[in-house]
Amino acid sequence: MTRATSPKSRSTMDNFDFKAYLKARQTLVNERLGAILGSLDPRRELTCAMGHSLMAGGKRLRPILCLAACEACSAPLEPALPAACALEMIHTYSLVHDDLPAMDNDDLRRGIPTCHRAFGESTAILAGDGLLTHAFQILSRPENLFKVFPDPGVRLELVAIISDAAGINGMVEGQMLDMLLQNADETVTSLELLTQIHTLKTGGMIRASVVAGAVSAGADNAMIESLAVYAEKIGLAFQIVDDILDVEGDPTVMGKTAGSDVDNRKMTFPSFMGLEASRKYAQEIINEAVKALDLFDEKKTLPLKAIAAYILQRKR
Repeated sequence: MTRATSPKSRSTMDNFDFKAYLKARQTLVNERLGAILGSLDPRRELTCAMGHSLMAGGKRLRPILCLAACEACSAPLEPALPAACALEMIHTYSLVHDDLPAMDNDDLRRGIPTCHRAFGESTAILAGDGLLTHAFQILSRPENLFKVFPDPGVRLELVAIISDAAGINGMVEGQMLDMLLQNADETVTSLELLTQIHTLKTGGMIRASVVAGAVSAGADNAMIESLAVYAEKIGLAFQIVDDILDVEGDPTVMGKTAGSDVDNRKMTFPSFMGLEASRKYAQEIINEAVKALDLFDEKKTLPLKAIAAYILQRKR
């Protein structure tokens, strides 16, 4: 059931140009990522491989969530830029490794050949490693590339939040569980288990992105907790929609091959509950995410609400 909104809320949302906002934030993130790559030796094959995947486009959802959360807390977005860039670097590393023959064995990513297809498997592994480790250099020593950045105590907290979400308590463990089930002669029989896998694999880094933005802004605990609820909800909805797109999405729009989940015998929300039930479940979760933002000034949460709607409606 779609959550009702007041005429005032609908009018405010209608007047918000989400496409322009998205483009402006993508441009900003891409400029900063380009500067990060520009600080590395362009003659090295490793730098070229990292840039091949990092600058291939993409939605830049995680860094934009980070920036939007910072703004929702009534802070300028500049303090969140180092974390935003680090998050995109870590996300890209995860895609490079996910695409490898030992994992999903994909040929396309963001509309171009995957890193291992363009540079070879060994270089792709190292490019992913490079993106992951250099992200924490950016988080801990942002002064070399950013004019505005959090103080050392906040930076240490950001390292803790993001490394926890990316590591063995988050994304890596989620990928491991996904692989173990993929290789086992059994199927997921519990919605709770399926949700746990994707909360770790996908949702954890989305939550970290939003929380990192709030922490960069110096938000109080109440704000951080409300934003964390929002992020957990949209993170799960993002994965549900991703699963739906793998079944019925257009590869030319998505920039990657459809149907790989079925080919790799992965358990997904559509295979567990069906396509229509998955759509309804995603809608319910998005409604709950938007509700979690009631604590904030409505105008300052317009980007976060628009992102929630975008996640539900996206085609790639």
